Amino acid sequence: MRTLFVHQNFPGQYKHLAPILAAQPGNEVLSLSLGPTNRLPGVRNVVYKIARGTARDVHPWAADTETKVIRGEAAARAAVQLRDKHDFAPDLICAHPGWGEALFLKDVWPKARLLSLFEFYYQPHGFDAGFDPEFPEPEFNAWRTRAKNAVNLMSLENADWGVCPTQFQKSTHPAMFRDRLSVVHDGVDTDAIVPRTDLAARLSSGLELRSGMEVITFVNRNLEPYRGYHVFMRALPRLLRERPNAHVVIVGGDQTSYGAKPVDGVSFKVRFLKEVADRLDMNRVHFLGNVPYTTFVPLLQISSLHVYLTYPFVLSWSMLEAMSAGALVLGSRTAPVQEVIEHGRNGLLVDFFDIEGITDAMVDGLARQAEYKPLREAARRTVVQRYDLRRVCLPRQLALIEAVSQGRKPDLEHLSRADRRRLLETSRGAAPQQPARAAASSQPLPQPAPQA
Repeated sequence: MRTLFVHQNFPGQYKHLAPILAAQPGNEVLSLSLGPTNRLPGVRNVVYKIARGTARDVHPWAADTETKVIRGEAAARAAVQLRDKHDFAPDLICAHPGWGEALFLKDVWPKARLLSLFEFYYQPHGFDAGFDPEFPEPEFNAWRTRAKNAVNLMSLENADWGVCPTQFQKSTHPAMFRDRLSVVHDGVDTDAIVPRTDLAARLSSGLELRSGMEVITFVNRNLEPYRGYHVFMRALPRLLRERPNAHVVIVGGDQTSYGAKPVDGVSFKVRFLKEVADRLDMNRVHFLGNVPYTTFVPLLQISSLHVYLTYPFVLSWSMLEAMSAGALVLGSRTAPVQEVIEHGRNGLLVDFFDIEGITDAMVDGLARQAEYKPLREAARRTVVQRYDLRRVCLPRQLALIEAVSQGRKPDLEHLSRADRRRLLETSRGAAPQQPARAAASSQPLPQPAPQA
């Protein structure tokens, strides 16, 4: 089988899946991306180049679509080169359509099956939009949001099948497309991220944090309101007063990943730190910026309490990784978190905006670490049972690929025991014991609506 992976920043979510397919006899695997990537075994990378920038006179609400169409055109031209000069025709295209690269690939290769990864469909009301009253939105933001979904909508219509990481993320998409979306998470490497009680991490200041110390971790890609940074910072003054031995470790950049940028040019990190800085012992609040993964995982393993707050938006990998490390997770009572954490069973939940409640829960979590040990163990079990990379997620991803590539409707909930065993062996890098066959129902894939 010939497979093309399409992701602006390849490998992205395909880091583990692409090499497994490449290792199977008879398979050819390519990737298409905006720039050079980290090499994966057996995967040949093709780079596309953007021919022009965004037109200056384009409507601001259409700028996002304009940018993605430009990328889609560039990726399609690279695909034509692959088709005409190198005689490459994929049987299956696995694409993250969020940046537009996959828009025209089915026109280049009409016979290829397109399996797209859909992370989030923006809503003009509800979910993240209008969630936080501290950041009111003008009425026309709803109109702009509808325009922002143009490429999402085209991508849904164009895909043979789609996959979403969580049920919540699937629920954001229009109802008319949900019966063509499967739910399979990217997966957490629970073999690598395990509970430890014998670790130490030395910060750049020279301070050494060790297992057993009172360490609160807070992780964002960037420190911003979408992930509750402003609420978390406001909870710290009382926490540090009541827990004089506690240290707070904050990981994240100084930019904006989601939502509107600061209107005054001052980063959210700086703005909300200034708001409380005169009430903080800054010797116990440690901003690490973005850290290597080899530093990040030990921090989770040392953590006494991991705080994860989010708008109703895409669920972060870091929360599941903290649970895999056996951390006690304090999460916001918002839909993406509630899909995973049940209060009092495998973690703690609190209202996103309840600063006093968050502080109370942090103080309590540090004070009663031994009593909360069953929750930490249950958190670990949850991730192992539902989100384990090699035993759960990769086999389901492989089953999905088999079904879609053969034009069959996936049925991931009713895989036979033999299929589960075979796919598990394949996900571990072993040769399957029996010939590959579709783990699917007998129903053919529903066909995308014809282009006008």
